This record gives sequence, C-alpha cells and structure tokens, in this order.
Amino acid sequence: MKKVNARKIFAAIVLAGVASASWSADKEDIGKREYDNNCVACHGADGKGGIYVDFLKTTPPDLTQLTKANGGVFPLERVYGAIDGRQQVKSHGTREMPIWGRDYQIRAGEHYYSDVIYDSDAFIRGRILALVDYLNRLQAR
Repeated sequence: MKKVNARKIFAAIVLAGVASASWSADKEDIGKREYDNNCVACHGADGKGGIYVDFLKTTPPDLTQLTKANGGVFPLERVYGAIDGRQQVKSHGTREMPIWGRDYQIRAGEHYYSDVIYDSDAFIRGRILALVDYLNRLQAR
C-alpha cells in the first residue's frame, strides 16, 4: 500500500480553495457588498445621501465628488483613514461615523483558527481597501 503524504493533501486542499475563492471573487464585488451592508443608510445607494441623513448632526459628504473636491485625484489615504477610524485625531472631535476598522477587527476575531496562521490585520485591510476601491469607482467623471 502506498503511503499518503499529509502535506501534499493539505497543499491540494489549499490550492483548490484558492482556485474556488478566486473564481467566486470574480462574481462578487466585495467593495460593493461592504458599501451596501455598512454605508447605504447614511450615504445612499448612489453615494449622495441616504435615509438617515435627517437624523445625523453632520450631513455626510457626497461620496461621488471626493475626487473633484481633491483637485481631480482620489484621496485614497484620507478615505481609508475615515473608514478605518481607529486612529482618533483630537482636533477632529468626536466621530459620528462608525469606526469600521474596529468592527472589522471584531469580525476578523470570529475567524480565528488555532491551528492555522491567520492575519486579522490582512482581513481588515482587505475589507477596507475593497470598500475604498468601490468608492473610487463611484466618482463622477
């Protein structure tokens, strides 16, 4: 009887998972999903204002005009920082917008596997970057 190498089996399983994940990623827009799940109520489906606008102390910005308001360059770092929100800037005062970086960190913790090396920061960055990419695609041309 031939001895089976556990490492080869594990590698095959991982490669099959990566292949199926990349196949399904083509069919799903993670940034749009994150936007629809977390941002639509305040920013609206079109990025110009949602149903909660009247209940907020500060009107959220028109997310389709970020590039225009920044001299024609999408403000990637500023948008990323606003979404992540874990680093408070005292001069900005309190935040009305949820701190999604902290929320993503909690979600990442739900996927902790003791027998596999798992990088929760990569999960957080991936979600935020997908959302930032979607916002970049919403920009008025």
